[in-house]
Amino acid sequence: MERKEFLKKSLLGAAATSLGAVIINELKANPLSAEQVGFNHIPHPKNIVMTNTIIHKAATRGHANHGWLDSHHTFSFAAYYNPERMHFGVLRVLNDDIVQGGMGFGTHPHDNMEIISIPLSGDLEHKDSMGNTAVIKQGDIQIMSAGTGIQHSEYNRNKASEVNFLQIWVFPKQRNIQPRYDQKTFATDDRMNKWQQIVSPEGSAEGIDINQDAWFNMTRLSKGKTLEYTIQKKGNGVYAFILSGDITINGQALNKRDGMGIQDTDKITLTADSDAEVLLMDVPMTVS
Repeated sequence: MERKEFLKKSLLGAAATSLGAVIINELKANPLSAEQVGFNHIPHPKNIVMTNTIIHKAATRGHANHGWLDSHHTFSFAAYYNPERMHFGVLRVLNDDIVQGGMGFGTHPHDNMEIISIPLSGDLEHKDSMGNTAVIKQGDIQIMSAGTGIQHSEYNRNKASEVNFLQIWVFPKQRNIQPRYDQKTFATDDRMNKWQQIVSPEGSAEGIDINQDAWFNMTRLSKGKTLEYTIQKKGNGVYAFILSGDITINGQALNKRDGMGIQDTDKITLTADSDAEVLLMDVPMTVS
């Protein structure tokens, strides 16, 4: 994607999310300027690239700390721009957000994007223009198919504690669909030393429906356990994000919040070097 196109679609399109994301009760009265919420840039370190693999170490992610929001970006997002880290196939955004008590993202728009929220701790409250009001917490998965357009807000329901969640954007398979919202609670014990499918293409038996040929799985592995994963669709790649612990994937050692993308393969093998938790995203490598 050219930088001009990226800035138009991602920087300006995400402005309400990143630059207009303020305390909900103060959004209209005290909007923040770009200067007030200026991002902390990091250098553009060389990614670890092998024949069919790329590794993004946790410390090389983009970082923005606004006090109320501490966010790490695996891929270019808003004012963090790295031409070598635009996306992995249709996986466009992987943000690791910590929101302080009582704070949140004011109402902002999205369109033609699949938006997945995965709470890791705390309670995140959601409201949208379709009339949905919901609270998601650890074990819950939320998907918005933004389609022709949707507005929503998110904030930390608790004033005394942080909320940590992953915000993931995936380019859709079909554009301009009718917007839709769904969420589901998964028993976290059911992912112990095995894969638990949390997201899958529309019409599949498992996971929440996504408007894309994509499958998300999570696992909790005990130290010493080995688990294989078979790619679901020919031409897809898989991106592993280490939520906690230490993992070796196809011989490469990874640690907490590291990411690893692999393509042109049929399966991968994970071995837990400590108790660990992993999110695996099986996605098309071609953006339509």
